[in-house]
Amino acid sequence: MLATTLRVVGRTLVTAGVLILLFVAYQLWGTNLQQAKAQDSLKREFAETLSTAPSSTTTSTTPPTTTPGAPVSVVPASTLPADLPLPKYGEPIAELRIPRIGLRTTVVEGADLTQLKRGPAHYQETPLPGQKGNAAIAGHRTTYGAPFHNVDKLQKGDQLIVKTLQGEFVYEVDTIEIVKPSDVHVLDDKGDNRLTLTACHPKYSAKERIIISGVMKGSPAPEIDGQAEARDHAAEIPGDQPTTRANIDGDLSGIAHSRTPAIVWGFVCAGIWLATWLVSRFLRRNAGRRARFGWVYAWSPYLIGVPIFLVALYVFFENFALLLPANF
Repeated sequence: MLATTLRVVGRTLVTAGVLILLFVAYQLWGTNLQQAKAQDSLKREFAETLSTAPSSTTTSTTPPTTTPGAPVSVVPASTLPADLPLPKYGEPIAELRIPRIGLRTTVVEGADLTQLKRGPAHYQETPLPGQKGNAAIAGHRTTYGAPFHNVDKLQKGDQLIVKTLQGEFVYEVDTIEIVKPSDVHVLDDKGDNRLTLTACHPKYSAKERIIISGVMKGSPAPEIDGQAEARDHAAEIPGDQPTTRANIDGDLSGIAHSRTPAIVWGFVCAGIWLATWLVSRFLRRNAGRRARFGWVYAWSPYLIGVPIFLVALYVFFENFALLLPANF
């Protein structure tokens, strides 16, 4: 009796350990597949938008270099139109390049968990990249492609390059700091034109935030017509007056999700595995014993059951992850 109990407990612990390792693998690598697919779509959409933009927005610039202090040529502000459509939540708004760490990615509008799964996301209450003021972008460091994984390797003088519908703009990093999530001052207007990148720090933790900020080299683009009102609206709490965000994360803290999908898919996974095990056990006790290669015959159900189980497990992990504390 004791031996049976220990065997059951042991198998349960081993199974739990394997599932935890698979979930970690999903978080670190499986989510990359989702982000890669989203980035392909965003890249195509942004390219199409650029191709239909007014010709003045595509004025060429001198290719930026990675040499700190190198002269940079940007599009004169007078040639940059302000009568563009306001970017909508979820739309691609810019291409971000950071030569030092080999990053080239598409930035999406709306810094919340939904959009961060697709790529670096722009804080809607801040100016758009390339415009006057402090434009802020958040990004993942460990999951969903981890576009900001190596931002800790940036140095003062490194370049942050953004391409928008209003042109191409170059920023030089001048500030690298580690702050608490409550230090919202990093998103404030500093009286100049800059780009601020935010991400969790250290890697695999949400204890602090790493802030990379760079000053624009050249003239900023004008605000898009109606953008000031849209930015003020993004900073409001429904039913209240505009308010100051309590922390850098803001909407990145996520929203409450129903437990039902995770529970349902958990039972689906358990059902698939149980059915596979029962069929295999039946074959081992019957036809499998009489066959010359009975062990192959008995284990054959797993050839079908395991792939189906892994697909269901992936969906379960997607829903289960929504119930965990958010980090980025």
